[in-house]
Amino acid sequence: MTTGAETVRWDLSALYASPDDPALADDLSSALDDAKSFSARFHGRIGALSASELAAATDELEAINERIDRAGAFAYLRFATDTADPARGALLQTVEERSTAIATELLFVELEWAAVPDVRAAELLAEPALARWRHFLEAARRFRPHLLSEPEEKVLAEKTVTGRSAWSRLFTQVTDAISVELDGQRVPLEEALSRLHHPDREVRRAAGHAVTRALEPGLTVRTYIFNTILEPGLTVRTYIFNTILADQSTDDRLRAFPTWISSRNLSNEIDESTVEALVTSVTSRYDLPARWYRLKARLLGLEELTEHDRYAPLLPDEREVDWPEARSTVLDAYRSFSPQMAEIAAGFFERYIDAPVVPGKQGGAFSHPAVPTAHPYVLLNFTARRRDVMTLAHELGHGVHQVLANGQGLFNAATPLTLAETASIFGETVTFARLLDDEHEPSARLALIASRIEDISASVFRQTAMNRFEDAVHNLRRSEGELSAERFGEEWLRTQREMFGDSVRISDEYATWWSYIPHFIHTPGYVYAYAFGNLLALAIYARYEAEGAAFVPSYLELLAAGGSDRPEALAAIVGVDLTDPDFWNAGLAVIGDLVDEAEKLADSLT
Repeated sequence: MTTGAETVRWDLSALYASPDDPALADDLSSALDDAKSFSARFHGRIGALSASELAAATDELEAINERIDRAGAFAYLRFATDTADPARGALLQTVEERSTAIATELLFVELEWAAVPDVRAAELLAEPALARWRHFLEAARRFRPHLLSEPEEKVLAEKTVTGRSAWSRLFTQVTDAISVELDGQRVPLEEALSRLHHPDREVRRAAGHAVTRALEPGLTVRTYIFNTILEPGLTVRTYIFNTILADQSTDDRLRAFPTWISSRNLSNEIDESTVEALVTSVTSRYDLPARWYRLKARLLGLEELTEHDRYAPLLPDEREVDWPEARSTVLDAYRSFSPQMAEIAAGFFERYIDAPVVPGKQGGAFSHPAVPTAHPYVLLNFTARRRDVMTLAHELGHGVHQVLANGQGLFNAATPLTLAETASIFGETVTFARLLDDEHEPSARLALIASRIEDISASVFRQTAMNRFEDAVHNLRRSEGELSAERFGEEWLRTQREMFGDSVRISDEYATWWSYIPHFIHTPGYVYAYAFGNLLALAIYARYEAEGAAFVPSYLELLAAGGSDRPEALAAIVGVDLTDPDFWNAGLAVIGDLVDEAEKLADSLT
């Protein structure tokens, strides 16, 4: 199958000309030299610096980190397009080791700044000289109660490169090497998963069974990465997942975090009570996806849906969308909201997207910010399905956000995960609205709404169900010890079935499908950010619908602010109050309206 995206490969030469580029070696060397020089001049003195001196020191720190992050982006992006290439893996390992050495050299800064008494810190942060760094320095003090001594922190930092990060890399390589046997040939996992969207039920069923078979051989390895650090004498069966769980447990015990997700919430600059309110609100509305999937079974003429039918298209002749059409669809939609946003998005198509499905390439999709002095990069696995258009819209939303936030510099550009998904999902919403406005035929309109409901369900309800799975296995690992693959499967099935209720029959065969999801390994606790960001984006889009074009400047201001302030202050730019307890329910009501509309359209067609 040709998609038009076969030759759409990114060009990393804007970062470095090649792995042998002298500039790469120079950045790695000079960054470490400058880190040592910085340490020699400032170690033991951070608490005694004046506001202007602290500002200058932070400027210098940012410049050092910019160089190592540029090298890290280059190494990781090369690795992502061919995770089986030993040379790419070796370069990534080299850069990670150098990055760890630099981080270890500079650990004292965070520790000494955290040790500054609150009164003195407040006085310094009130000085105009530190205006640019106020939020960055305030945020750094959040972890004050959980920091260890400098020698302890150095040991943990140096062990990371051969500990958690090494296991994460192994997971990526093992997962990206999975191939699925379909129709007598081996295809990448991403291509096999795309067949779950096929209109023919037998094709979907065959693809689902084939994916399950493909996940089985490496299951013991993917399971293991969670236990070894805590208990070295574990059996081979409990590989990847157990190691990360145990490593997280060790970190939380050493740093006195009360729960497995406390450190993630602190990084996200969000109260645990807010996360609990989000999870409670979403799980209390599991009736919405259940209503939709019961309706979908009726529309497909099926007595019941199975896990293989969840993504079945309503129109049996769903056409493919090639790369040029996907590009024009998303850019036209972005342009209808803001020409500036469309112009920024268009820049990605010059040389900053890697689109085709190829063996060894990392699965899924992402937008990598690189560094503020360079352009971000987008990775896709484009299969010419309509959903790929929304994936492109999603990742370009991230990309636009990253480009606009680059003006904040390295330390202030990145947003916490609670806001990181907002621009991407807003991009999806803009694209969907444009497509829906242009579609007047009732059955096609219903198909579009169906696709949107399923996208939102995946981001809000399914990700929250994944959060419930993570919560269960992290706590079980701490109370019961090493977990078997079967035990993981039991919790996966339980939490997935709770979401679907009686609307989808989830078979026991589905028990291994947790094992290819990277967020559990790379960023424990990440997944609730999808629900947070989606409901926030729906609330923001509702304000846009109410205010029209007058809303656009405030939205672009929000994106340009990056992570330069607290999440609640950033959301206030577009008139959203994250402290309002009804905030989540308002977003869920929008989803309810979509389900209502789908039911009405379905009734009118029967």
